[in-house]
Amino acid sequence: MTLWVDRILKEFPADLARLWIVSDPNDVLLDEQVLSGLRERGFEVLPFEDSVAFRSEYEERYRDAWDHGQPAPSNALVLHLRGTNTNDLPWDYLRQARKLSLGLTELFPKLSYAVVKQLGSDMWPSLFAAQAKHAHQSLGEAATKEFVLTHIFRISPHLITRPEDLWRELLRLHYGDTPLPAVLAQHVEQVLGEHDTFKGIPIAALFANKSVTLRVVQDAWYRYLNQQGITGSRMSEPAPEDYADKIDVPFDHHDVRVIIDSMFLDGTLHPLVVQGVPTTLPEWAKLGVVQDPLSMKDLVRDGIQNLMSELPTVDSSHRDWTHFSRRLGEILSRFHGLDTYHAESIKDAMQELLNAADARLCEWVEKHFADLPSLPAAKGPIMVHHIPRYLSMCRDEGEQKIALLVFDGLAVDQWVQIRESVINQSQRLMFDEHTCFAWLPTLTSVSRQALFSGLRPREFADSIESTSKEPSQWKRFWQDHGLNASEVFYQKSIKRNDDLPALEEELSNPSVKIAGLVVDTIDEIIHGAVLGKRGVANQIKSWCESGFVERLFSMLLDNGFHVYLTADHGNVEAVGIGRPNQGVASEMRGERVRAYRNEAMVAETQATYGDTFRLDIAGLPANFMPLFAGGRQAFVTKDDQVVVHGGISVEELLVPFINVRYVN
Repeated sequence: MTLWVDRILKEFPADLARLWIVSDPNDVLLDEQVLSGLRERGFEVLPFEDSVAFRSEYEERYRDAWDHGQPAPSNALVLHLRGTNTNDLPWDYLRQARKLSLGLTELFPKLSYAVVKQLGSDMWPSLFAAQAKHAHQSLGEAATKEFVLTHIFRISPHLITRPEDLWRELLRLHYGDTPLPAVLAQHVEQVLGEHDTFKGIPIAALFANKSVTLRVVQDAWYRYLNQQGITGSRMSEPAPEDYADKIDVPFDHHDVRVIIDSMFLDGTLHPLVVQGVPTTLPEWAKLGVVQDPLSMKDLVRDGIQNLMSELPTVDSSHRDWTHFSRRLGEILSRFHGLDTYHAESIKDAMQELLNAADARLCEWVEKHFADLPSLPAAKGPIMVHHIPRYLSMCRDEGEQKIALLVFDGLAVDQWVQIRESVINQSQRLMFDEHTCFAWLPTLTSVSRQALFSGLRPREFADSIESTSKEPSQWKRFWQDHGLNASEVFYQKSIKRNDDLPALEEELSNPSVKIAGLVVDTIDEIIHGAVLGKRGVANQIKSWCESGFVERLFSMLLDNGFHVYLTADHGNVEAVGIGRPNQGVASEMRGERVRAYRNEAMVAETQATYGDTFRLDIAGLPANFMPLFAGGRQAFVTKDDQVVVHGGISVEELLVPFINVRYVN
């Protein structure tokens, strides 16, 4: 346990009180390890975002049980207040509860609060330990920035004096998916601005934005190969910024090329498709070119080995899993793009990677999934039900018109395929790419409802078997955040180009400020798939070639919308273990999961189909009991090969969250 966790947990002695009120304006309590530690001590944390919802939760699940001497879901409940004003809380809560305040000022007394509050909460544990060890006096803003750069990011901007120094640090940060917070990136730019070497280079943008850096590196790579006498066609990426052709990357330097190689392996960078490779090309650079299907197969094979060596563990953070899921999506997309002959020779290696990743993820979910719903979404949604709240924050920061596209059933690898097809059609589009967690079980009526409502499934228990309430849930969320019902739009069953004119007519109405749109095509494709995910990839290719996705993006952007794309769940190839025939006893009949209202029925099915497992998922209704098919199996006719969802795999549980925009 870290110093950070110890410091916060000592504020919560066991058996001191059943109800706690914590004033926490900086979301200090909402740290993954802190929440896990509290749960181990018998505390459950619930955010106080809706007084009616909280009172219902508290009265029904906790207070009533405590008053009757019965066990509650946990020994103590923490009301988490994002602020310091407790005056709006019900009087009976204030009278009963033990009150506590947490804040960054008290936790980081030697560092500048103005700087610390702008850092991601994931940095606070390491920063707290660094403060205890290295901060011997109070530091001002500039000194705090230097302190954080040195002890958290291992960067000293004053030592960056050569191009290879700059690119080594940039690539190291972005390969590890740890861009600098804006406040630190601006400080680095200020320091490096003193050197003529870096004149005209947008230092802050490069350090703070991975997509900007990758576009610059990609363009520099093509120019580097051109200098080696190699020409070819670019693999899908958006057009670079205007300044990119003035920036050279020292690819020949050892510290730079070792990271560049890894980026080509895991799909972060795209190789150049060429007709021939001269013998003079250095061996290390060959990862950045593809001249035939065999070389692409070798690139995929090496990428599989690279990912296998970097699997997250049960103690990894949720960020490790989101980062891994994007890298896996790139490799899977390349794999499904291979012809059958070359794919067959590495199929076993790919399956070994997927099985190992799923096994690790299942272990991780059992230990950490319960903490995810409470994590803060200010820097980006961690789970799909955080998305409306995150978009509301984006709107508060100036994005007055927002469109949320939900591609039902879209896995990360299929997003990669769509992205590359769209960029081939329109290089003016670019994408800031992230992933987040779907809800378990990964069923449409569970996860998509959570996505549109902003609620945990337990809070829409009466409609958990249907999606019919999505339009009203979407409108209700935005009405609660200050919009009128007429300003909120929802539409599903959007599939093809023929649907776009009527949709544009609706969205061109100036009164529409928020649009929630469900694109059903992927879900229809996967449920009709008979040739596995390779067959799905071929159908997605045909769909993308129709121009629908590019037209949809452009139509929304041209009408002034800030566009975000996500999915309610992904999909996975699975093999049948048999289809339970239980009449109406099984309320939810997913292919990878069966959900029951009756404990006896769960036990009976588990006894009949041995390779299954149960999981207690915080946030589900108490009488909603999922039974998952083990491994990559499904509750369908025995030995049938299908593409399905509902279970726990990287491809099902981690979904894209993408900001779509035009190149500046």
